[in-house]
Amino acid sequence: MKIGLAYDLKTAVEARPDAPDDEAEEYDPPDTINALASEIEGLGHQVVHLGGGNEFLRRIGSANVDLVFNIAEGKGTYRSREAQVPSVLEMLGIPYSGSDPLTLAISLDKPMAKQVVLSAGVSSPRYRIVRHLDDLHALAEHGLNFPVVVKPAFEGSSKGIRLTSKVDRREDLEEPVKTVLNAYRQPALIEEFVAGREITVGVVGNCPPRVIGVMEVVPRNGLDGNFMYTIEVKREWQHLVSYRCPPDLPDGCIKAIEQKALAVFKALQCRDVARVDFRIDKKHEPHFLEVNPLPGLSPVNSDLPLMASLSGWSYRLLVKEILEAALQRYAKAT
Repeated sequence: MKIGLAYDLKTAVEARPDAPDDEAEEYDPPDTINALASEIEGLGHQVVHLGGGNEFLRRIGSANVDLVFNIAEGKGTYRSREAQVPSVLEMLGIPYSGSDPLTLAISLDKPMAKQVVLSAGVSSPRYRIVRHLDDLHALAEHGLNFPVVVKPAFEGSSKGIRLTSKVDRREDLEEPVKTVLNAYRQPALIEEFVAGREITVGVVGNCPPRVIGVMEVVPRNGLDGNFMYTIEVKREWQHLVSYRCPPDLPDGCIKAIEQKALAVFKALQCRDVARVDFRIDKKHEPHFLEVNPLPGLSPVNSDLPLMASLSGWSYRLLVKEILEAALQRYAKAT
């Protein structure tokens, strides 16, 4: 088959003069694209590089591909930017891997995703949205418990989540909120911090979707419940954390995490693949943080391939399962 590859390269991003240093964090280096293309070709397919943004628009009309393997994150700070490429593909009637535009848009909008997940009976930390600094004055009325975490409302890849994002006192909220509003040009999500452990879950497939691994991100300096998987940690992951799959948790807790990850996947109507992040409190109760239906696929440092490897999957098997899930989904629809 002829498989198109849609992606956004870090090198293709023109940084704004006042942009934060993590503006291109969610985009991919050429090494990731080359590795992914090599595995798809190793599965017997021809790969057509489509890129993202304007490059994608120029190429897709004449590419004549059978399916697009989509990892494009989209351009701008729009809450629906991950839906850009799938929307074009649906307009052109071209099959593609991964979730549809609605799921991608809702999932990137953390508050909207929380509302859907909460309606499905999955616990998530209490939160408030701040769109203007004036909104902080009303925050006291809503009774959030401190500490809290301040993060951009429409970002992934830990963009805007730093060591300074955890705030212990209400009087210290203004500065991190102002940073999010100004640097990321979007609302700030203020979320109650759950003391405990950082867990991520990989889900692949559709009928039914299945968990391929439950992985804990373990700080090398020891567990104390205050660890956060911030941008600084991700950039120095080899020195600061190790990964445990499965985590050192009771079997019942791991089973509950798997069930809740599948509930999130189904509630948001994800397709083919997703990664779901939780905090596990001191009572071993999982609390949903966010879902990534476009998880990173770097074979070197992305959580999903690391988790797959620890679960006994090769990188090629992971790519094969995602691609076959998409192909089978379209085959059933015809």
